Amino acid sequence: SFPGLATAQEDKALARVNGVIITEKDLSLAMEELGASMPRGMDDAQKRKNAINFLIDLQLGARAAEAAKIAETPEFSRRMTYMRNKLLMDEFVMREATKNATPEAARQLYEETIKKIEPEPEVRARHVLVETEEEAKKIHERLSTGKEDFAKIAAEVSKDPGSKTDGGDLGWFSKGRMVEKFADAAFKLNVGQISEPVQTQFGWHVIRVEEKRMKEPPSFESVKAEIDNYLVRQSQQNVVLGLRKTAKVEILDKPPADKPAEPKKP
Repeated sequence: SFPGLATAQEDKALARVNGVIITEKDLSLAMEELGASMPRGMDDAQKRKNAINFLIDLQLGARAAEAAKIAETPEFSRRMTYMRNKLLMDEFVMREATKNATPEAARQLYEETIKKIEPEPEVRARHVLVETEEEAKKIHERLSTGKEDFAKIAAEVSKDPGSKTDGGDLGWFSKGRMVEKFADAAFKLNVGQISEPVQTQFGWHVIRVEEKRMKEPPSFESVKAEIDNYLVRQSQQNVVLGLRKTAKVEILDKPPADKPAEPKKP
């Protein structure tokens, strides 16, 4: 491999504006700022083109502002100092916080958290949803014979568009995910057992439980990104609090005194 080749690709020239080169690294900085504001559905090539055009306009606008001596005004100097301090603080806090968001810390937090998670029962069930109790009773009678296929009946008559095409299959769910009456009925059933008609605000249900299990905690891999983000945010707060502890801070701003109440007119 050629080390110099990677460096050249990372900072290759993308445009020239009045002799000033705009590079790949400049583009990366612009994309950090512009990425979230670009329209959804825009492909990467269009995003890149838009960002390069933004950098061209930025270069032109900045040079025009310099020619107008805007950079020499006290207001600009104050804003420049503020922005410099903000960028420095953001970079410092992020670097320090990232040091604490280690794979070991993430794994430890995960292990500590799942120890506190109580095992939770789940069921996988099918249902047929109809509008009236009479319809539900007829479906229950048909299914109770054991001669008709539950999934086939659900596909034919169920009013639930979300599960009808899957033979009424609702997948795995815990008790808290369903309305109370439906959940109570489903969790009382044994595997393979069919419920009496159950009424909810959606209509009348006939339910069959396919499987039961105890819910497994999420895998480390599935929540690692969330844990890393939490550790970084927590560490950022700790870094700022640590800086405060070692500094002498005086709040000179005083809230305005309350005005005395005006005497009531007789």
